[in-house]
This record gives sequence, structure tokens and C-alpha cells, in this order.
Amino acid sequence: MGFKLTEEFKAKAEKICTQYPRRDAALIPLLLELQKETSYIAEEGMDYSRVKAVTTFYTMFNREPAGKYHLQVCRNISCHMAGAPGLLERLRKKLAIAEGETTKDGLFTLSCVECLGACGLAPVIQVNDKYFENLTAEKVDALLENLRHEL
Repeated sequence: MGFKLTEEFKAKAEKICTQYPRRDAALIPLLLELQKETSYIAEEGMDYSRVKAVTTFYTMFNREPAGKYHLQVCRNISCHMAGAPGLLERLRKKLAIAEGETTKDGLFTLSCVECLGACGLAPVIQVNDKYFENLTAEKVDALLENLRHEL
């Protein structure tokens, strides 16, 4: 299956590029916009080593298709000590997937990240671009239920 950019994305890309003095300075905002549209950055779309270097360095870029809701569980020391391992196990069981997998319905992808930078609010899970803080098992259950009903 070939990788094809939509006309809508091309128009957004042009607008993004005008906000920077050099077109290459717009790389990360362009990749974020592309991921918003496609849920990941396809390998076949990477002709330049700089693009591949950026997408492999930053954890915010998915290189495989992701679900509608990408659940990223922080596993750094603050979140770990505040209960993140139990929350991760709860998510694995409730979603019936392991880390790096997506539910069969394409709704959820589960990942672990090293640090979300919100240590004072641990444990933290990032869902797409939004943080959910001070989580408990009950709050995780409610979060999943709310996300399922957003459809």
C-alpha cells in the first residue's frame, strides 16, 4: 500500500512552513501534523536521514499505526513508586493487549515511556496529547470508560 499525502495535509504543511524562516525548521511540527492525520509516520515516507533521525529519537512519533487513543504509561521512578506498575497491569488486563499492541477494534494502543515530566503528579498516563494525573485504579477504569463513550 503506497503512502499518499492528502491535499488537505499539503495545504496545512504549506501554512506551517510559512511560520519558519527555513523550511527544514518546520520538520517536527510537520511530522506532528502528519501523525495527527495518519496516526503514525510511515517508513516509506522517509527519504531523508534527518527525518528518520527525528522520528526514531523522539518517543512522540509512532512508527507503527496507533489506535485512536494512544495510552502512554510513565514508568520513571516517581510514577513507579506511586503505583504505575499496577496501573499498567490493569490496562493490560482490561484491554487484553501488551505494551506496543493495539486493540482489535483499533481504539487503544498501549505503550510505556520513560518520563512524562510530571513527577509531582504521579502516576501519570498520557492519552494522545493530554495528561491524566494522580491516577488510581478507579480513575483508570473511569478514563477507559469515558474514552469508549467519546465515540
